[in-house]
Formats: sequence, C-alpha cells, structure tokens
Amino acid sequence: MRMYDIIAKKRDGQALTSEEITFFIEGYTNGDIPDYQASALCMAIFFQDMNDEERANMTMEMVKSGDTIDLSAIEGIKVDKHSTGGVGDTTTLILGPLVASLDVPVAKMSGRGLGHTGGTIDKLEAVPGFHVEIDKSEFIELVNKNKVSVIGQTGNLTPADKKLYGLRDVTATVNSIPLIASSIMSKKIAAGADAIVLDVKTGAGAFMKSLEDSKALAEAMVAIGNHVGRNTMAVISDMSQPLGRAIGNALEVNEAIETLKGNGPDDLTELCLTLGSQMVVLAGKAATLDEAREKLQENMENGKALEKFATFLKSQGGDERVVKDPSVMKEASYKIELEAKEAGFVEEIVADELGTAAMMLGAGRATKESEIDLAVGLYLNKKVGDYVEAGESLLTIHANQEDVEDVKQKLYENITISKNKVEAPTLIHDMVTEK
Repeated sequence: MRMYDIIAKKRDGQALTSEEITFFIEGYTNGDIPDYQASALCMAIFFQDMNDEERANMTMEMVKSGDTIDLSAIEGIKVDKHSTGGVGDTTTLILGPLVASLDVPVAKMSGRGLGHTGGTIDKLEAVPGFHVEIDKSEFIELVNKNKVSVIGQTGNLTPADKKLYGLRDVTATVNSIPLIASSIMSKKIAAGADAIVLDVKTGAGAFMKSLEDSKALAEAMVAIGNHVGRNTMAVISDMSQPLGRAIGNALEVNEAIETLKGNGPDDLTELCLTLGSQMVVLAGKAATLDEAREKLQENMENGKALEKFATFLKSQGGDERVVKDPSVMKEASYKIELEAKEAGFVEEIVADELGTAAMMLGAGRATKESEIDLAVGLYLNKKVGDYVEAGESLLTIHANQEDVEDVKQKLYENITISKNKVEAPTLIHDMVTEK
C-alpha cells in the first residue's frame, strides 16, 4: 500500500477503505508518513469530504493510536458532555452536579483553557483548595460514591489527533467537517464514556459561525458516535452573544451556584436543562426529555443539585462554604461600570471580542505560560434585546488594575445600541438525535 495512491484516491472523490485509513493514521503517528503527504491528504479530505463510514473509521483509528480510559468499574451508564467552546460557557460546572443529583454518573476529564477564560479546571480552582490531582482509582471511587468527579486529562490520549491537528493548523485545513468531527469524537470515545451529549455552538463567538455549518458538524458527530456504539445526541445553541452574564473564572463559579439554586440567567438555565435532559435520558434515568427536565428542575428547587455541588467540591479539597458565601473566593480590587453612551436597545454584543476583553484583564491565557487571574472578568448587566438608559451600566468590569481604558474601548467597539426595538436571539436552534 502506498500513501501516494491513497492521496490520489481521495483527491478523485473516492471513499477510503478502513485498511487505507489505518495505514495512514498508523504511519503518520509513528513517523513513517511525512508531513507533506499527510497535509496533501488533509487537503483532499477538505475538498472531497468523507462518508459516515470513513469518518467513523478515522475516529476509531485516532482512538487506537494512544491510551483509552476504562471506566467499566463505575456503576451505571457514564454520560459525557462536550461543548465546542464559547464565551461565558459555564455549563459543565452546572451540569456535573445537576445530573449527578439524579444518580447519573458524571466522570469528567477536563483541561485548562487557552483563550478568553480558563477551562473547567481553572474555573473550579477559583474555589480555594479544590484540586484535580487525584489518581484514577480515587477518581473512580469518587464517581461511584458521589456520582461526580473531575480529573485533569491524563495519559497519552489520541496522539494521532494531536499530531494531525498541529499539521492542519498550519495548512489551512482546520475548518473541515470530517476532520473536526473525528478530532472531537476521538477524544470523547478514548475518555471512556458510554454516551455523549454535544453542545455545538453557532454564531460570532463560536468556531462555526453559520447555522448551516454548525448543523453539519453536529450531524457528523452524532453519526460517528452512534456508528461506533456510543449513544450520541446534540444541541445547536447560540453563541452570537456571551452565554449567561459572567465572563471570568470566579464570576462563572458564582453564576453556576446561582443557577443550581434556580436563580441563574434565563439562557444559561435553559441550555443546562436542555443538555441535562439529554444526559438523563441517555443514562436511562428518564423515558422522555420532558420527564428528565421535570426531575432536573425539581432538584434545583429542592436544593439537591446545590448540595451535590458542595459534596463534589469538598471531596476534592474545595471549600464548600462557597455555595453559601461566594466571598470565600478571591474578588477583584476594582469594580468599574461601563456606562451606555446613549439610550436604546442593545442590538449586538460580539461574544468573542468580549472574551478578548476579559483576557486583557487577565481572565484567560494568551499563551500556555500565561498566569490566570481567577478574580477578574466581566459581568453583563444588559443582554441583546434589553433597553438601556444613557449613563446606565451595560456591564461591570472586575479588575485588579485601576486603568482599564483599553478594555473599555474594546467593549464599546463591540456593543451596539439601536433606537429600534431588538429581539433577543434564539437560544436553541436545533437538536440532533439518532432518529
């Protein structure tokens, strides 16, 4: 078998066999196939696409390229949730304890963030004492005992994907549905979940800007998951403006706590109930999405979801007092209001640019070596569709420096006010299931 023939075959729009895909992934991972041939195949895939079987085979070969996590010692159906990213996306912090409060095991492997704000682990570490440095046996024990635990990504998961992504990043082949879908799903499958719920973002703050592309990605990932024996569902949700109101690590933890109490922002609460309902159904704890939603809402109202969050934090060294007293976490030295320059309706809040503004304050990492300031960030007092008076606060800047003029300028450039009434954007655009 020759790599040249595989490239030519895909260039001409033909489907690759499982043996040809295995030859490529194994050969590229171990260094037998050079970058220039791998990049040529990626470009051929970019233009010629892959069918469902090719995508599933590509995914599973990436899974086989490294370690896999065996979660069989955890009782019940393990359901994982993945978001394609966004600004103010606090869903994992809420969904973990919320879904676990219905005895659904949530064994979460998360990473640190490079970008607007920290990743799930960074956010949780805003709680004093919380840590993810636990070994696999303790991780499994905690999930069996409490139904929820979060651990840092360990082991040599999907090295083929890491190597391929680095190549795609410099050859203009990142934005390819089959390559994105196989990349994401390979990591989820290697992490040991029995079922997977996907939150695919769409809009200005998302990786996929158009609804058409977001739906194509969601359908591709659901097809891969179901093809390889993992029950998979997806939600396509809006990221044209930040989700919820908080952008920043400690601020997002506080917002997660309020949401678990049933007092969270409407959009964040709605998305968590939608995703959580899918997780509960896939775990076999409810027959329908409506039944699952009722059970989740009940546990928000009766305090069980918040109690589960406190147990989760305490079991990993965190100060559980934070659920009643957010001031346990570090707070920024300065709270500066961004006042509206004119009266009107908020027409646009450009999500990714507000994320950049939060990063300028220190809420995220510009490079892997950057230190995150867990206390700083932004809190939106107005969202798209809200009316604001001139001089009224659009948002509050939480900063550890007094001079934030550059941040203010960035914010003013990316928040638009209209004299005409504006409708809030649709939050849930679509749902993709096996059916």
